Order: sequence, then structure tokens, then C-alpha cells
Amino acid sequence: MSRAVVEKRRDARLQVNREFHSIEEFITEYVTNLSSVGAFIRTDDPLPVRTLVDLKFTVIVDDFESIEGIGEVVRVVAPGGSEPAGMAVVFTELTNYSKKLIERLLIRQQTGPRR
Repeated sequence: MSRAVVEKRRDARLQVNREFHSIEEFITEYVTNLSSVGAFIRTDDPLPVRTLVDLKFTVIVDDFESIEGIGEVVRVVAPGGSEPAGMAVVFTELTNYSKKLIERLLIRQQTGPRR
């Protein structure tokens, strides 16, 4: 591994940490295009491409549950355009629990909320 890559990995990561009251709020208000490999995070202040971020999203499923890991910004949409502002983040590391939780969220998103 090159020295530049090692130094990049050692750089401090910025934190993206947010709590949501429901899965629906998480999906519709903040994170769109959630997949097993990444998400688009809506924000009027997106981080630059190639920025590493510590991710923590807390959602209420049946109880408080958190998606935690590391991601890298791969695309930015600036505010003021025709698309919602934000940043596309690829998950580079997720806890095993987070991977399983995302799978559950994706299944729930496809089938609709439980009543």
C-alpha cells in the first residue's frame, strides 16, 4: 500500500450523526437511494468528494437502532439546482449489525410500513 493511501486513511474523518423518529423519516427526509453499498444524504452543506466520514444514523425500528460505519463522498449535488442538494456516500466499512439492519430497512421500504 502506498504511503499516500495510508496517510489518507489516517486523516481525521468528519462525522455524520443524526437521529430519526421513524424509518419513514430516515428514508424520506434525509437519506434517499439507500442501498447495501451506499446512500444519498440530503444536505445544503455537502462535503467535498473523497472526504471520509464516520456515519451514524439512529432510527426507530422496533427500538432505537443504529447504522454505523465509514463512508466516502463520491458525488456532490450543490444547492440551488433542479435536484435536491446533498452527497452520495459509498459505505467503505459497516458493522455486521449495520449491514443486517440496512437489509431489513430495504425490505421494509419495498413492502411498506407495518401497521
